[in-house]
Amino acid sequence: MIRKLQWVAAATIALLCAACDAHFDVPDTAIQPGHVLCTDGTVLSYTAYEQSGKRAIAVLFDAGQREDAEGCGYAVYLWDIEPLAFADSLGVDQDTSADPIAFDGNANTSKLFEAKETASPMAKAVFDMWEYKQSAFVPSVAEMRVLYDNLEKVNPIIERCGGQPLPADEENCWYWTSTEVAGQETVKAWLYSLGSGTMHETPKNQAHRVRPIISLNK
Repeated sequence: MIRKLQWVAAATIALLCAACDAHFDVPDTAIQPGHVLCTDGTVLSYTAYEQSGKRAIAVLFDAGQREDAEGCGYAVYLWDIEPLAFADSLGVDQDTSADPIAFDGNANTSKLFEAKETASPMAKAVFDMWEYKQSAFVPSVAEMRVLYDNLEKVNPIIERCGGQPLPADEENCWYWTSTEVAGQETVKAWLYSLGSGTMHETPKNQAHRVRPIISLNK
């Protein structure tokens, strides 16, 4: 009986040692920059997306949760919309926050769309693209900074999904934000360079590139 117990104990120890040496691949299900947002709202790693048969619409560039941010992350749309003006005329404060550190692109875009005294061609175009009900909007300066910081993770996935990588060359890198310039709200808003991470105050009636982003909400 004692020998039998000793044999069972030895066998158990051997199995435990083998288990310690074994390697188990545990899938990482946490969302992170470079993951793919699909048209049904699911967020998948690129490998899982390839196998899913789903359709991509955007690529995640931020999964951080901030007290002053909307939603639980942001994804950048796969394509630009045509170059458009921030406003079709000057002289009107369109009531964005004009705060360059606020994560409020969604609220800004709604205010631009709802403004009565002047229209915002870029805001109207973003609202018109809501084919799948995503909350697409023009990013604020703060949101563009986060996008710029994650371009190396995002651009390769955009390209693999058949989208248009965000350009960094000096002629094509400037994009509208939805943030007006404080003290000059009636005439200027901020352009942001995805080539250098800098911003430039610009008359609102000029047409420039627009890349919508999407907030993730649960």
